[in-house]
Amino acid sequence: MASVDDAPADAQPTVPPSEATSGGEPSTRAPSAGVGHTTVGPTLIGSVQRAMRLLEAAASHPAGAPAKQLAREAGLALPTAYHLLRTLNHEGYLRREKGVFVLGEAAERLSTGAAEQQRRLMIGETLAHWRDVIGVPVYFAIYHDGEIEIVAIADTSGNPAVEEWADFRETGHAHAIGQCLLAQLDDEARRDHLDRHPVRSLTPNTVRDDRTLLRRLDAMGRMTPVVEYQEYALGTVCAAIPLTVGTTAATLAISVPSSQADRLLPATRLLQEEIGKLLRTLAFSISI
Repeated sequence: MASVDDAPADAQPTVPPSEATSGGEPSTRAPSAGVGHTTVGPTLIGSVQRAMRLLEAAASHPAGAPAKQLAREAGLALPTAYHLLRTLNHEGYLRREKGVFVLGEAAERLSTGAAEQQRRLMIGETLAHWRDVIGVPVYFAIYHDGEIEIVAIADTSGNPAVEEWADFRETGHAHAIGQCLLAQLDDEARRDHLDRHPVRSLTPNTVRDDRTLLRRLDAMGRMTPVVEYQEYALGTVCAAIPLTVGTTAATLAISVPSSQADRLLPATRLLQEEIGKLLRTLAFSISI
């Protein structure tokens, strides 16, 4: 079998002048519509389309496939396929091993990114469902690489989320999300976090020092909901429910105005019930 480097240097697909862009790149345009009226559709770059077909063909062969097979499956002339394969190999989207082409690191990064986007979309849709059922803003957060990370928030203009007036990552001692995550950590991880993000007063209700906070965290059950009344922001009360996501500390939380504080505990119980329903039906699955 000929190698990529054996391909003719000047082999290019034949493109009628009317189909070429000003830069010589073949393109595809939408057909004209109506007599005397020309409707120009989007310009589609032919070489990109052909390269994507080669990538799709390669992705369908976990053990790899030779150039001739990929060209045939992508519907391309072999010289054209050679040039595109060389480029894809150079850019890291394909990798040539023992005469066959497999997906390269660049393509794997795309796949990983797509999977992450899909997970975040699923989380966002789930939070929106709970927001509509319960009628309050819903938050999902994790403790990742030593920091509090708000992954997604679902709210509405009528029920807005808490404004992040002080960095959530640095004020975990003050809000329910942070306290819930810290309660799931071991002593060493908690102290490491507080060394980097010391306790400080945000409102008159904020815990005053590390020792008081650590005593409070020790008294919490690892899977007990955490309730916080205007410790992070005046005018807002919050509750957070711990979740088990593999070995990652995670939480689902809600907030309501302090004038509606009587809604907080019933809403928390309803969220717990909703979580249980989705977990039992396997409709909710989070992978970090």
